[in-house]
Amino acid sequence: MQANQPHAARTLADPRWTDVVARNADADGRFFYSVKTTGVYCRPSCAARLAHPENVDFHPSCNDAEAAGFRPCKRCRPDAPSRRERHHAIVVQASRIIEQAETAPDRAGLAARVGLSAYHFHRIFKQATGLTPHQYALARRQQQVRVALAKDTSVTQAIFDAGYGSSSRFYAAADAMLDMTPTDYRAGGERTRIRFAVGRCMVGAILVAQSERGVCAILLGDEPEPLLRDLQDRFPKGELIAGEAAFETIVGTVVGFVDAPATGLELPLDIRGTVFQQRVWRALRGIPAGSTVSYTEVARMIGAPTAVRAVATACAANAIAVAIPCHRVVRNDGGLSGYRWGIERKRALVDAEAGTTADDAAAA
Repeated sequence: MQANQPHAARTLADPRWTDVVARNADADGRFFYSVKTTGVYCRPSCAARLAHPENVDFHPSCNDAEAAGFRPCKRCRPDAPSRRERHHAIVVQASRIIEQAETAPDRAGLAARVGLSAYHFHRIFKQATGLTPHQYALARRQQQVRVALAKDTSVTQAIFDAGYGSSSRFYAAADAMLDMTPTDYRAGGERTRIRFAVGRCMVGAILVAQSERGVCAILLGDEPEPLLRDLQDRFPKGELIAGEAAFETIVGTVVGFVDAPATGLELPLDIRGTVFQQRVWRALRGIPAGSTVSYTEVARMIGAPTAVRAVATACAANAIAVAIPCHRVVRNDGGLSGYRWGIERKRALVDAEAGTTADDAAAA
């Protein structure tokens, strides 16, 4: 028994043991564990009685476990595709059907084609992608319209090529989809007026841009020139208006907010992104200053616990720094990971907010 204590301690300290104890199905396929006393290896979610930690070893694959002399458990069948893998294959199949269809397929018909009930299919698809099948089909058509308009295709042709049955249905959603009229989008935002100004804040250079709807960009960096190029890339033919005295007040408000986010930003935002991105960004705006959450927690917040990578991608696509606080999203272990404006800038923002929150608590 004494000889097994170091091994048991290593097992108990391994994060994978927590998944085994919880029978976490989300961990299936990521690793396997074997039990010396039974000679079998299992999935983390196996319903068999929990083994003693001194008898457990972890393996990255079935092949590794079998090479070590273990046979697959007959209860959890670790050598067969996991539920996670089966669901992934179903979502990929359904996505391809949606992408190749001339018109958006109905949910019941789509579910039948992948061999599931409509309810079960809807739940699996949304859990994996963060979108319902209908939202995915809509986003796909929207992307097709954007690509077609960018190629100088006529607006009418782009509408029908994307699968819209009538132009009236398209125009009803076009403003929200493109953030401008289809004709303006086709012209590269030629008629879009964007006021902007650059300044300095606690983390370096800052560019603030505002459309007629509200603040559409808060960009951070070391120097103003790359920030201006970024703005120009977003609105290649837009009318960029710099140096208006009236706009300096708005810039001052934003700089004050970046330096002290707990004060809040009482300005309208013009948030542009896909349906999924906007869901993520909406969740981020609910994270209070001084707090951090993991990418996994954000995925759970939006009802898509398996869409962790998609959440990280949405955070990276955010163009409204601090107001949409993607800097408050961290790794599962609390460490800081990628930030489009630099990891040191992210650390400075997180540390400043934590310090401000601590000072406020002490004052209270």
